Amino acid sequence: MVWEQRWHPLRREWVVVSSHRNERPWQGERVDDTARALPPYVPDCYLCPGNVRSSGQRNDRYTGVFVFDNDHPCVGPGAPTELTAPRGIYRNRPASGCARVVCFTPRHDLTLAQLPAAEMVNLLEVLQAQYRDLGSRDDVRHVLVFENKGEVVGVSNPHPHCQIYATNFVFKTIELEAEAQAAHLAEHGRPLFQDILAAEEADGRRLLVRRDQALSFIPYFARYPYETLVAPRATHPSLARLSASELGDFAAVLRETLIRLDNLWRLSFPYVMVLHQAPTDGSPHPGFHFHIQIHPPLRKPGLLKYLAGPEIGGGNFLNDTAPEQKAAELQAVASVHYTQGG
Repeated sequence: MVWEQRWHPLRREWVVVSSHRNERPWQGERVDDTARALPPYVPDCYLCPGNVRSSGQRNDRYTGVFVFDNDHPCVGPGAPTELTAPRGIYRNRPASGCARVVCFTPRHDLTLAQLPAAEMVNLLEVLQAQYRDLGSRDDVRHVLVFENKGEVVGVSNPHPHCQIYATNFVFKTIELEAEAQAAHLAEHGRPLFQDILAAEEADGRRLLVRRDQALSFIPYFARYPYETLVAPRATHPSLARLSASELGDFAAVLRETLIRLDNLWRLSFPYVMVLHQAPTDGSPHPGFHFHIQIHPPLRKPGLLKYLAGPEIGGGNFLNDTAPEQKAAELQAVASVHYTQGG
């Protein structure tokens, strides 16, 4: 049983860990975790090969990874650059950029965890190229890559895909992390993430998957029960800077981590997954260490980790479980996907 606050060095905030609360009686809403069999191709899916999207554009009959500009972007090159300033204390500024969709595979019925190893590497190579392309633009200060997986996090189309927002501003979490990592490097002479990796390896209880050049773990400061970080061992500002051998190990670690999450309850585990990469605003961002953060919203099968009074009202995350306990659960499951005999 854990009753304590733990410091989150990347966000520079405290996380409250109250592991006894996970067993409290629950009579509230539960989410549907029933598996639904999907076909490999769906005629009216706007992400399947050869189909027509809502914009009238037709997808390529792609056989690998497919990238296209989002038909309903949150930011775009046509955003107004001249805005009328509000009166008083309020401020505004333009929001522009480019939004893209990346389909992982032509198969409608697969998830990222089910991609063959070679296809996972190919996908990461495509994301490397996207970061280089979009990040090189003068009007792009940040490239955010993320996957929303599962109906419970608001996904309307189960076809495996992620999104890219290349914006004229830096998203707040990345801005906070960049500041924290630069400050730590200036004060201690070491990258902050290297100290995190050293602490996790020294403890060992929260490690999930390890390879020579990459690893994954539930961090000491996890805010969600199964929050997981996947990182290369070497400090690089972005995915684009990983060498071919580093990318291979990173892909293997990411793939096995996602398989373990699925295997935990033998269901397609929902999550929000975000690539934390350095801004592309021309500043050096010393010490920034690229990594992936996976935020699964479930704390038990069918039971959400709700953001309520402490998080929304108080501003501090309350984790109902100890990261060490959750890591032990994931360490105990098979590394072969349950749909393939794991």
